[in-house]
Amino acid sequence: MANRLALETSPYLLQHQHNPVDWFAWGDEAFAEARRLDKPILLSVGYSACHWCHVMERESFEDPAIAALMNELFVCIKVDREERPDVDSIYMQAVQAMTGQGGWPMTVFCTPRGVPYFGGTYFPPEDRMNTRGLPYVLRAAEQAYRERRDAVDATGEQLRAVLTPPRLRDEGEIAVAQLEEACRHLVEQTDRRSGGFGRAPKFPHPAALDLLLRRYHATGDRALWDAVEITLDRMARGGVYDQLGGGFHRYSVDGGWAVPHFEKMLYDNAQLAPVYLHAFQLSGEERWRHVCVETLDWALREMRLPEGGFASAQDADSEGEEGRFFVWTPEQLHDVLDEADANFAARLFGVVPGGNFEHGATVLSLPYPLEQVAEALGLDAAALRERLDGIRHRLLQARDRRVHPARDGKVVTSWNALMLRALAESGAVLERDDYLDAARHCAAFLLEHLVVDGVLHRTWKDGRAKVTGFLEDVAALADALLTLYEAGGEAPFFREAEHLCGEMLARFHDPVSGFYDTAVDAEPLLVRPRTLDDNAVPAGQSMAALAMLRLHVFTGEERWHNAALEVVRPLAPAMARSPLGLANLGWALDLALADPREVAIVGDPADAATHALLRAVRESFDPARVLAWGAADGVPLMQDRGTVDGRPAAYVCRHFTCEAPVTDVEALRAQLSAGGPGLTGASTPV
Repeated sequence: MANRLALETSPYLLQHQHNPVDWFAWGDEAFAEARRLDKPILLSVGYSACHWCHVMERESFEDPAIAALMNELFVCIKVDREERPDVDSIYMQAVQAMTGQGGWPMTVFCTPRGVPYFGGTYFPPEDRMNTRGLPYVLRAAEQAYRERRDAVDATGEQLRAVLTPPRLRDEGEIAVAQLEEACRHLVEQTDRRSGGFGRAPKFPHPAALDLLLRRYHATGDRALWDAVEITLDRMARGGVYDQLGGGFHRYSVDGGWAVPHFEKMLYDNAQLAPVYLHAFQLSGEERWRHVCVETLDWALREMRLPEGGFASAQDADSEGEEGRFFVWTPEQLHDVLDEADANFAARLFGVVPGGNFEHGATVLSLPYPLEQVAEALGLDAAALRERLDGIRHRLLQARDRRVHPARDGKVVTSWNALMLRALAESGAVLERDDYLDAARHCAAFLLEHLVVDGVLHRTWKDGRAKVTGFLEDVAALADALLTLYEAGGEAPFFREAEHLCGEMLARFHDPVSGFYDTAVDAEPLLVRPRTLDDNAVPAGQSMAALAMLRLHVFTGEERWHNAALEVVRPLAPAMARSPLGLANLGWALDLALADPREVAIVGDPADAATHALLRAVRESFDPARVLAWGAADGVPLMQDRGTVDGRPAAYVCRHFTCEAPVTDVEALRAQLSAGGPGLTGASTPV
């Protein structure tokens, strides 16, 4: 018999609908029941693609005896962290404060009013090594609530004080020296052998990589490029990248990117594709373009929903085993390919007897660069790639006949916005109309189905939008719509981005402390959260600042600039010291310090000469530049600008003061390259 979670739309919650646990979803009903019975709350937080969440469900939540104990002692609440990042953030901070570590599944014991007093992550079904089993923990946590209420209340109040976010304090002027310090730290943390930052497990950190690219563009400092290049190369050739289907897995469990944790998240791929695109723009190297294209093609092929949005995640497990869908043995290669190609593929992808993963299987990688392989084999590099592409195609067809990992079909607004932005920018730069069309359809879907009664919502599934949107949702969508406007020249997307920035000021902004994660009219929680650091998705604070700084360049309105600096100024010193956790804030600081160019292209969108001018703008990477084109409707940068002698014209401006309009592509390139990237001096405060 199904429990209450059967009424939910979250795939993660629905995975638990047949547990013998009497689960509640987060809400008033659960807390009222806890107060009525004077029972403590067991809060369990996870997400659908989480391997250890599945393990704990299988071992404990499906066990009748453990479930009966949970039901007897607690009111049990199950939360999808992707649906409720506010709840996840608050209670994860509590667990980290109590235990010194965090992760998922997260298990928190709370008073009937939701105040935490004990917690942890994964608990086994019985005592193992130095870890107490869940039954012991359940009894101890309930006994503490029943017999030591004063101590529980005191712990809860101490945690509440810890969880209350401090006010941001303006620490003075910002300067390029802060960016230089941040990049120095990132270069120092780069693994010179395998790329990436730090040791295993290794996460891609796309915002940090892109910050290095932005500063390389501004300074030409080769050390910044080298740190990015080795990381992009090793990731793209490693097992963390799907060598057959494209797209990146969540992270690498080893320091060499060989064996990943196999879940594929929309947000990782939405952020990594533009990094490879920017590397291609800066270097002209086709290998980076290939990775960008393969990643976005994977998203369109496997993650796009019929309605126009994108699913959240692809699970790590299939047929009850992690990675089974993705790994290969030599025998499996021979089942698909003839002997020559199977041996060739095994050599190229590093597939050996015994493998590097469970059950003797191998995670496919490219241990050596293709150019090096071609030279060793006496082959032309183009011929080698052609043969490899044919092998990959046949292996991918065979893999598609396997049991696929489950897909979380929940639409998350901020994650979709990140993918929308990646598709729009890549579609414009690479002249891929299918990418641009997908971005338009995604935007239309979000604006039609995720906006209810004028309010942007967080998630959508099965025709239902749920949970009022958070700062990260509004900010990410505003930024994405500005990028979509630059790509397609459609003014309604610009106006919608401007409206969303106004919503951030009206509903999330605190003139003393920047922005809160939740709106002023959102459900009251233990505290009103304010997330400063980036996690897998950039912090809403930094995304809001970046969107408003870009809008300021488009419009010249100082209110956007001033609101952004309320975030950037207090956080810039921390970003300089610890850039991995605040890299997206580094983007905003970079733009705040820039003297950005505004480019307006005036001409018939159907005219080839208009597109030649657009192509000249897009061929180079310049994050401190905005592009306006298409109808002038509501776009200040397009006002009072016309063609020249009936020919499409480009206006290159700073602070709305423009050089003479040009109609020739080479003249436009000359204007764009004059004066460098437009950054302030290395130590000039702003």
